[in-house]
Amino acid sequence: MSAGRAVRQATVFTHGRPEETAGALGHLIEAAAGAGVTLRFDEAETRKHSLKPGPSLRLDADVLDEVDLCFALGGDGTILRALRHYFRTAVPVFAINFGQIGFLSTIEPEQIADGVRKALAGEFELLRLPAILLEGLEEPQHAVNDVAIHRKVGERVAQLSYSFDGEELGSVRCDGIVVATPAGSTGYNLANGGPVMAWGVEGFVVSFIAPHSLTARALVVAPGDEMTIHNSSEESLEVSVDGRPTGSMNPRASVKVSFADDCHLIAQLPGSSFYRRLREKFGRLAR
Repeated sequence: MSAGRAVRQATVFTHGRPEETAGALGHLIEAAAGAGVTLRFDEAETRKHSLKPGPSLRLDADVLDEVDLCFALGGDGTILRALRHYFRTAVPVFAINFGQIGFLSTIEPEQIADGVRKALAGEFELLRLPAILLEGLEEPQHAVNDVAIHRKVGERVAQLSYSFDGEELGSVRCDGIVVATPAGSTGYNLANGGPVMAWGVEGFVVSFIAPHSLTARALVVAPGDEMTIHNSSEESLEVSVDGRPTGSMNPRASVKVSFADDCHLIAQLPGSSFYRRLREKFGRLAR
């Protein structure tokens, strides 16, 4: 973790309901103008919010990697979109939560005045997050949270075998398998009964979706170990990356997954911690 830096240009991504983010976006634009920071909106964002030219705005702009910060106003999907876009760049994502959980978010809407002021002044810390790399589909993929391989709706139970560095470990009848980063371990993996991994832990976790076995257990994998997943089913399986369908896996086909460190940057306020975030986000679900 390292300190933030002065902000001169920032990209802005928002979710698909502009009426929900209008007030926060107006505050961000006003604060940026006062701080001498240029906000960049691509063509879709410009149209979505009916933005007009202003002193702090660059409208219909290309989404550049040479900015100092990215603001993401939305839920987990918007935050993941921003992180995925700035994969392996030096651009951190400062996320304002307008979703239900927002586990990756930096602040809540009620914190926007102080949070945006600190963000524009560069008063944030950088948290570096890893990724899961996926090979074997038509194109290589990377996940911020997780990769899920699962049976198609209405199809029979899947048969998946898996190995590490050429050593087969097991074969499981199940609805699917999830490979998650520490950041993604609180999502699909946790719903499968898999362990929560604290941010900063190196490695990834493997868990099974509805396994038809008493011996299929979640497994935490060392960062240098490469995993191969083989579809031993008679039907094709669906592959999702960070909750988005990305392709299918034919019968007898295999994919490889591996851990890659330092792939994404989150801007968080000083004093934040994984455990506080865990308590606040999941405590909210319990109420």
